[in-house]
Amino acid sequence: MGSAVLTEAITAIRDWSVTEAKDTRFARATETFGSLVFNDAVQQTRLPKPVYHALRRTITLGVPLDNSVADAIASAMKEWAVEHGATHYTHWFQPLTGITAEKHDSFLSPTGDGKAVAEFSGKELIKGEPDASSFPSGGMRSTFEARGYTAWDPTSAPWLLKSGNSTTLVIPTAFVSWTGEALDKKTPLLRSMEALSKQAVRVLRLFGSRAERVVTTCGPEQEYFLIDRYFYLSRPDLINAGRTLFGARPPKGQELEDQYFGSIPDRVMAFMSEVETELYKVGVPVKTRHNEVAPSQYEIAPVFENANVATDHQMMTMETMRRTAPKYGLACLLHEKPFAGVNGSGKHLNWSISDDLGHNLLSPGANPHDNMQFLVFCVAVVRAVNKWQGLLRASIASAGNDHRLGANEAPPAIISVFLGDMLTDIFEQIEKGSARSSKHGGELDTGVLVLPKLPRDAGDRNRTSPFAFTGNKFEFRAVSSNQSIGYPNIALNVAVTESLDYIATELEKATASGKSLEHAVAELLPKVIKEHKRIIFNGNNYAKEWEKEAAKRGLQNLKNTPDALPQLIARDVTGIFEKYKVLNEREVHARYDVMVEMYNKTVNVEGQLMVLMSNRYILPAALEYQKHVAQSVAAVKAAGGRSIEGKKVLDRLTKLIDDFKRRADKLQYALEHEANGDAVKHARHFRDVVIPAMATLRDAGDELELILPHETWPLATYREMLFIK
Repeated sequence: MGSAVLTEAITAIRDWSVTEAKDTRFARATETFGSLVFNDAVQQTRLPKPVYHALRRTITLGVPLDNSVADAIASAMKEWAVEHGATHYTHWFQPLTGITAEKHDSFLSPTGDGKAVAEFSGKELIKGEPDASSFPSGGMRSTFEARGYTAWDPTSAPWLLKSGNSTTLVIPTAFVSWTGEALDKKTPLLRSMEALSKQAVRVLRLFGSRAERVVTTCGPEQEYFLIDRYFYLSRPDLINAGRTLFGARPPKGQELEDQYFGSIPDRVMAFMSEVETELYKVGVPVKTRHNEVAPSQYEIAPVFENANVATDHQMMTMETMRRTAPKYGLACLLHEKPFAGVNGSGKHLNWSISDDLGHNLLSPGANPHDNMQFLVFCVAVVRAVNKWQGLLRASIASAGNDHRLGANEAPPAIISVFLGDMLTDIFEQIEKGSARSSKHGGELDTGVLVLPKLPRDAGDRNRTSPFAFTGNKFEFRAVSSNQSIGYPNIALNVAVTESLDYIATELEKATASGKSLEHAVAELLPKVIKEHKRIIFNGNNYAKEWEKEAAKRGLQNLKNTPDALPQLIARDVTGIFEKYKVLNEREVHARYDVMVEMYNKTVNVEGQLMVLMSNRYILPAALEYQKHVAQSVAAVKAAGGRSIEGKKVLDRLTKLIDDFKRRADKLQYALEHEANGDAVKHARHFRDVVIPAMATLRDAGDELELILPHETWPLATYREMLFIK
């Protein structure tokens, strides 16, 4: 089977290179960007001025729309969509499954004369009513309580989805229950952005700013793998679990470091180009593409946007990559660890905050030690990460991410902040009294006359830190490749909101008592830095010494999902979610329940798959080869010879097969655990019993792979999947 799959994959590559590479054409990005989006330019052209201005007030100030304005917008949106060939519309939302959901409805309505007309009202634009009982809800909805609503989010522009011969108007929406509780990731994200804006504006008012709103902005870097689709289809584990549950390490992995930033293969480049073109059309500002560290691993990254829009665009990016890959005979793998022994994939969440006047509040300026406003916001973030480290860790917890966190390829499970030499020096100066200088990098002389002298940054970067300051933003590097950035954004927003609230309150008290703002800041910042500096670490986060040092500092080391998730429902965490009206206690607990359930289901599916693959793929192949070797040994003996080495091979093979079968049976038994409805107990059983049983079974299976002939081994191998491009 292995040889047949390999032949088909090579044939597909050859056929693609003859046809696709020659026929593919791409339009200029500047001409197509946003062409399928009902964006501000289209709105200005198609909406009456009063309607347009009312919509802009809703988007920028949060002013509610009245029904007449909604009807006018819906009519213009429908006409625009129909002109582009749309026949249907959908309320596109992000339930707690971690992916997106949509239900398509036609614009057409029958008339009395047997014909039909295209209609779309403001009521249909603003509200939809999908079934709310079949999505994960953590107990907030039951089967007999099915009513749920989708609500149009006017801050994220509708776009057109072209798929096959169909065009659909896609309307970004929130998803709530009949009781008004959030069943999605967008609703609490928007609430958290409002909460942060309110507290940030309080701080800005103290500095004399005229800003009325503050938004969080982000740009997530998406890592992913591309492998040949024939190999993907030959692997039940990749199809059903997104990662390989068996697979011996190849002789060559990423040891030579020849993949990173290397030249991009033609077929991969064609895929990337089409993905970018399709994303440009729907307004997703992707900018960067390159080879990543592991073989067949790549990255795509956008420029910064409003965090809500960026979250929508991130989901659109993942969907577009998955949909486009088969056109080029490829499969796009977004799992955090699809291949053992090589780097997994993350989603580095670059995060910052900006006011409505266009100022990045985390931009240090030329002399950060003199930039008091920047220092206040920066210290607030550091305080937030230290105080709410458990929440941040839990926000990126999943069965998939457990495979990469702390595996010398990603940040460890210990949350810490990297500030760099310049900011660390300034913080130390502030703690001692006052900051009087900022380090500067100067110029870098390469020693080659023809090369220009380069401006050097004041400090190096740290790729091992889970939360690093990178010049004018923070990079949350522990986010996993397969998850929505919604919940990490929510967690960051809520943590920083509480911190800004604390700082604003302290400064307001001080200035109300007659102190100058400069005096108040000079008193507060040293105190906050001293209390929270334990979270700052600029060294190697992969080092064993750091784990010991972090324990001395009292930092949390939540190594796996069952350890991390209880942080979501800690009393103080629930308290801040409720205080800032982001999630009520029931909504918080619902998300915890969903994440525990998702962990259990993920590990259970993987365990069941391993048993299936063991008994229906690997074991039959091993027994067939055992039979072949036994027949060979018997034939030599019958001819009067002695097959000493053959007998050794047979003995080793027999022992391995017996051991492999015993381990498969042990895993099967472990999967039969009954928790009697206790999901937390079940999760601990999966962590402590099932996952170790899976690891030992894999060891035996991978050893068999190294013995069985290539034509006998039933699965595509690492050396094929990772290196045939």
